[in-house]
Amino acid sequence: MKTVSEPDTFEIALVLGAGGARGLSHIAVLEALDELGLKPARIAGCSIGAIIGAAFAAGLSGRELREHVLAMFRDRARVIARLLDCRVGKLADLVRGLGNPVLIDGERLLDLFWPEAVPDRFEELTIPFTAIAADYYRHSEVALHDGPLTPAVAASLAIPGLVRPVALGGRVLIDGGAIDPLPYRELLAPGRIVLAVDVSAPMTEPGEARIPGAMEALVGASQILTRTLVQRLIEQQPPDILIRAGADGIGGLDFFKAKAILAAAEPIKDEVKRALERALEARG
Repeated sequence: MKTVSEPDTFEIALVLGAGGARGLSHIAVLEALDELGLKPARIAGCSIGAIIGAAFAAGLSGRELREHVLAMFRDRARVIARLLDCRVGKLADLVRGLGNPVLIDGERLLDLFWPEAVPDRFEELTIPFTAIAADYYRHSEVALHDGPLTPAVAASLAIPGLVRPVALGGRVLIDGGAIDPLPYRELLAPGRIVLAVDVSAPMTEPGEARIPGAMEALVGASQILTRTLVQRLIEQQPPDILIRAGADGIGGLDFFKAKAILAAAEPIKDEVKRALERALEARG
């Protein structure tokens, strides 16, 4: 019987989905692969999945990413200061009707928050990587896999109303979650095991009919869209391995709950290992 200790018997494609702060759970999956001594042959990511996927493709380990995230979000004041530094507009713009004062420049955000080991170009990554964005005008999926890395990932995470769209290659690009939040379909192939990690938010039963704030509603609507699209994709053609991650009660912007998110994701490691064992057995 094949085991996960035989990496030459199969190729793994890793797909990390969209889901905001819930996507920090992706790190547990990366740690499971590290513990097995396995490296994906290719990685695809969308939104938060693109941020973490690119860092993993750059050669950082799951543990290194865990330590980076925990250290970063431990200092709330520093994070808020950096976010303010990433803003495109000013509060005065709202009064003048000139724009959105909280809109973030995604490229600036990545420059401030990514580990320094993440390179500037796709070609410098150690694992082939694809970031998924959406063409705002053509209403089509855009797979970005060469050239400058930062603007590509910034486009993948450009949630409308929160992160500024990115002009790249003659296109205006926004959050890939608007069209393909778990981009595994193009990777399905014989001789390959596609491991897709869904961190979209499931439906919840509120304890009370509380009206969400403006920003919460904006991000919440994006989460609803993400979950709906993922469900339809899976119903049509599921990946070889589907891992559903993300702690209950975590909102799209709850990054300051990083420690709790990562703690809740610990059981995912064993789930990933068991799922790989089953996938190998099924292939004889």
